[in-house]
Amino acid sequence: MKVTLLQENLARGLGIVSRAVSPRSTLPVLANILIATDEGRLRLSATNLEMGITCWIAARIEDEGSTTVPARTFADLVNTLPGDQVALNLDTSTQTLNMRSGTSTNDIKGIDAQEFPPLPVPDMEGAVQLNVLDFREMIHQVAFAASTDEARPVLMGVLVIVAGEQITMAAADGFRLSVRSATLSAPASQPVNIIVPARALSELARIASDGEETISMVVPKGRGQVIFRVKDVELVSQLIDGTFPDYQQIIPRSYKSRTLVSTSSLLKACKQAEIFAREGSNVARLDIKAAQGEMEASEVEISATSEETGKNETIVEATVDGSGVLIAFNVKYLREALEVIRTPNVALETSAANAPGVIKPVGEDDFLHVIMPMHLG
Repeated sequence: MKVTLLQENLARGLGIVSRAVSPRSTLPVLANILIATDEGRLRLSATNLEMGITCWIAARIEDEGSTTVPARTFADLVNTLPGDQVALNLDTSTQTLNMRSGTSTNDIKGIDAQEFPPLPVPDMEGAVQLNVLDFREMIHQVAFAASTDEARPVLMGVLVIVAGEQITMAAADGFRLSVRSATLSAPASQPVNIIVPARALSELARIASDGEETISMVVPKGRGQVIFRVKDVELVSQLIDGTFPDYQQIIPRSYKSRTLVSTSSLLKACKQAEIFAREGSNVARLDIKAAQGEMEASEVEISATSEETGKNETIVEATVDGSGVLIAFNVKYLREALEVIRTPNVALETSAANAPGVIKPVGEDDFLHVIMPMHLG
């Protein structure tokens, strides 16, 4: 293999694929990145057997070939190279990759590319086409609510349902639920109902930059995988086996109190309360006060107390439709939900102190977040 390419392109490609490198694996080759020539371009791939990322880079190829090199060593070196051109030259007999740039020369010991796990070559025909901006926003609004508890693997994933022109994503961890839907640019040829690891979707959101138009998603039959392609990058992920809970059952159908409040004001109040709440069990109390007379304004008082550090109280102006209620939430969960809402105002729907609350952006009906209440001590 003999290849010349730009240092910035190589560094960008390594930055994309290295997130799929396996840090702790019994297979040494999984700590490596596959470098291979591929139809006039250079292909970089990394996998941890659950997720794989491939990136294609423009390069001048003199000799075809492939090898794998230690990801960390290679990426760290590339980021410090002095010149703008990088020349890669592989000695196949010793699997040593010579890398020259400017006045710098490096020899990196590799492992034969034959030992690298093969990544699927997808047939992208009939792929679901997703708008990049919509899809990234969907991931940001849903993936954070997935569980990190390995005891319930199904909840570590995001349910993705595609039917006709509609795509819906849902994630839950037993204490909260996030649901977001969107309309596809073109109807899907096949319905999709899969559970994708939240981590894989978060990586996809990171990879897909604003300049790109669409992401293609394909679910090959019988392989237990999903493949996403965006421009010159491909991400393949294992699907999570199992049945996702019926999230529709969790969403309250009615409310006794609907509180409209400024998103930024409530978020600021939650951030202040969290400084005190984090010392204990993250409890913040929301005292929603409905207006008693025509001259009185409605308000929400957010408070948190810590035996060690003290207490915090913030009053936020609100419009309350219905009765007042005193309810407690995990303030971290409340903050995380508010951080992904982009409308100026937000609605909090509640029924009782021991019933779930529903958070919705005012003026948009494609997102909702259900949050379980905490015990009022």
